[in-house]
Amino acid sequence: MDVQSVSELDPAERRALFERDAGLEEIRDDVAEIVHRVREEGDVALREYCRKFDDVEVGNFDITDEAERAYESIDDDVREAIETAADNIREFHEHQVREDWSYETEGRELGRRFYPLDSAGVYAPGGTAAYPSSALMGIVPATVAGVDHVVAVTPPAEQINPVTLAAIHAGGADAVYQVGGAQAIGAMAYGTESIDSVDVIVGPGNRWVTAAKAEVRGDVKIDMLAGPSEVLVLADGTADPERLGAEMIAQAEHDPHAAVVTVTDDVDLAEAVVEEIDAQAGEREREDIIREALANEASGVFVARSMSEAALFADQFAPEHIYVEADDEDALLDRIENYGSAFLGPHSPVAAGDYASGTNHVLPTDAQARLASGLSVDTFVRSATVQRLSEDGLAELRETITTLADREGLEAHAHSVDVRFDE
Repeated sequence: MDVQSVSELDPAERRALFERDAGLEEIRDDVAEIVHRVREEGDVALREYCRKFDDVEVGNFDITDEAERAYESIDDDVREAIETAADNIREFHEHQVREDWSYETEGRELGRRFYPLDSAGVYAPGGTAAYPSSALMGIVPATVAGVDHVVAVTPPAEQINPVTLAAIHAGGADAVYQVGGAQAIGAMAYGTESIDSVDVIVGPGNRWVTAAKAEVRGDVKIDMLAGPSEVLVLADGTADPERLGAEMIAQAEHDPHAAVVTVTDDVDLAEAVVEEIDAQAGEREREDIIREALANEASGVFVARSMSEAALFADQFAPEHIYVEADDEDALLDRIENYGSAFLGPHSPVAAGDYASGTNHVLPTDAQARLASGLSVDTFVRSATVQRLSEDGLAELRETITTLADREGLEAHAHSVDVRFDE
C-alpha cells in the first residue's frame, strides 16, 4: 500500500472511493429465484437449500431449546461477556424509546403516537465467521422497542456456534431457527410451515442475504442494504501510527471487500501508518483476507493539504465507522455529517462499538450514511398522528381548507367541512 495524495486522485479513483456498492446486481436473478421458491414451496425449498449451500440435512428448523442449552453450557467468562454487552446495548437503546406527544394551538389538539411492530426477524450470520455480537445488536433493540415476537435465524451446521446461540438466547429472542442465506430472508418475509412471517427483517449478512433483503423490501420492512465493513481513520500529526494501523487491520479482517482508509495532513504519519499496516497484517490470523481488503480500490492511505481537506474527504466518503484521533477530535467531527458511527480519541477503538460500548454496529455502508441511519429502536417502531379540532379551531381553518379543496377539484372535501356549520 502506497501513500496517495487526495488532490491528485483522478475521476476513476474518486469513483472507486466515493461510489462503493455491495455487488448485488450480478446475483439478483439467482436470489430472486431462491426467494420465489421459498415463498411457493416453504420448508421443502428450505431443506433443499440447506443441503445445497450448507451441506446439512435439517430435520427440525426450530432450535430454540438448543439456544437455551448453549447459554447454560458455555464458559462462565463468555456468558458474562455476552451479558455485559447485552446490558450496555440495552441501556443505550432505552434512551432511544420515543414517548407519545401532543400540543394544543388555536383550537387544535395535535399529536403523535408510537407503536412497536408486532414481529421482527433477526439474521445472525454464520459461515466463515460467527457473529454473536450481531445477534445482540438486532434482538436487544427489538425487545426494547416492545416488539411482541422476535425470532432469530442463523445458518445450519453440524455444530452451530454455541456462543452465537447463547447470545441469541441472552438477547431475548422468542424463537430460533437454523436456516441461513437468501432462503432465510425469504422464509421470514413470507413464512413457511415452520417459520412465521415477520413485519421487519434486520441484521447483517453476506451479499446473498443483502440481495434477498432488497428482493423482499416492500413486502416487509428491512433495516438497510449493508455491504462489506468500512472504516475511515481521520488523524492529524499528533496521532499514534500503531493505533491507526490497528484500526485499519481490525476492519480489514472482516472481508476481502472491506473498505479501510486513513486520511491525514501529515506525510510522515501517513508513511508510518503504511509501515504499521504491513507489519501488523503479517501478525494476524486472517492475514490473507486483510491483505486483500487493503489492496482493493476502496482502501488506502491518503495525504490531504490540510485537515479541512481531510475532513471534506471523510464527509464525501461517508464511512460506516469513522475513527478520529487528533489534537481536537470534536472540532474535526463538527465538520463532518456523513458517517454511521464515530469513535473519538485514542481510547475509543471501533471494536468497542462492534461489541460492547452499547451503540449499534449495524450501520449504513457504501456511502449510504449520507441518506440513512444505523439500526435503532426506531427500526422496530411505527408512528401515527392524532388530532382533535374544536368548532372554533375548524372555523379558523375552514376557508383555507375549502379554498385548497376547490382548487384541487375535490368538492366533496370542501363539503365535508361546510356541513359542520349551520348556514
